[in-house]
Amino acid sequence: MASYDVIVVGAGINGASTAYHLKRCGAGKVLLIERREPAAGGTGRSAAAVRQNYSTALMARLAKRSIDHFRRMKDELGQDGGYEPVGYHMLVPADMVEGLEHNLAVQRSVGVETGFMTEAEIEERLAWLNRDGIAAVTWEPEGGYADPVRSTEAYVNAFQRDGGEVQLRSPVRELMRKGDRITGILTDDGPVHAGAVVNAAGPWAQFLARSVGLELPMRALREQDTVWEMRPDRPLPSSTLALAIDGIYVRPLGGSRFIIGRGFPKPYVDCDPYNFKETADPEFVSDILERVEPRIPSFAGGRLIDSYASLYDVTPDWYPFIGPRQEVGGYYDMNGGSGHGFKFGPAFGEELSRWIVDGEVEDDFRQFSHDRLSGNRPFVQTFGGNRG
Repeated sequence: MASYDVIVVGAGINGASTAYHLKRCGAGKVLLIERREPAAGGTGRSAAAVRQNYSTALMARLAKRSIDHFRRMKDELGQDGGYEPVGYHMLVPADMVEGLEHNLAVQRSVGVETGFMTEAEIEERLAWLNRDGIAAVTWEPEGGYADPVRSTEAYVNAFQRDGGEVQLRSPVRELMRKGDRITGILTDDGPVHAGAVVNAAGPWAQFLARSVGLELPMRALREQDTVWEMRPDRPLPSSTLALAIDGIYVRPLGGSRFIIGRGFPKPYVDCDPYNFKETADPEFVSDILERVEPRIPSFAGGRLIDSYASLYDVTPDWYPFIGPRQEVGGYYDMNGGSGHGFKFGPAFGEELSRWIVDGEVEDDFRQFSHDRLSGNRPFVQTFGGNRG
């Protein structure tokens, strides 16, 4: 009967990064198992924006560390993850400036290069912008975006080269439990035993947890995105944008193409992760146009290239569940990305792997454990949702 030291369920960015770092930490025999292909879920359809603009020192430092990983991915993993440091802007109305000042101070305290733009800089570098109602603009030069599929595949391939085993198109039906310990997984081919199991199954993680009596309070939310090709003979943004005043984000795809989606706050639609509409709604596409064209007039007349929907796995406080639990051994959460997940995948996997193999982790990282709910220690953000 097959047996492993650690099984990681789910080959999105977080599962793939965890599997890779487990091998690097000397975890022994490690299996990465995925019901479809690497990055086939929310990871592959992520806008994959990279930023360090967060309101807690923990998230800011981990975002910074992930960017370090993205930057050296080719040297470390042998494969480039498509990281493009085109910069990240956040544009806010007057009622958000005070909170943003607090956030920038937090980010700078952990070494993030960021700050407010001057009037002259805005005029020179954001000539395409309609500034009506915008009270402040931040600039983060190391922000930008990466390729979610290439990044995930880079971890999977490096994991295999290091001796890790990957099983694709292999659904995990249940976890296995004996007393107060998780002992493995059940697949269509039968049981597979393990010293530890990492539940990195995204929106499907709650079903695995419940199969062994573990609560995992998450919502599966349907998230939509649009892809546009703009006229190249006009001034266009070159960096990733969070237009908080309009409730949208804009992420370059290269050339004159852009991903445009809705940002927090917005209406959220709960759905069944096994059965949801994967194309975007016409009303959503129209709403994006109504929001973006007045703010960036040069986007007028853009051509819709694609639109689609995927899923967020969202926790009660919009921060992920990562780590062990007090009530059961051999089980580790790595889920609840809540829209943050992609950009943190490299650092999350590195931290969790040390926790599993060495039993060591930074004190602040321990708060990611699901145990924070029973201890009434939720994360508190400046703006809420997945703005961080």
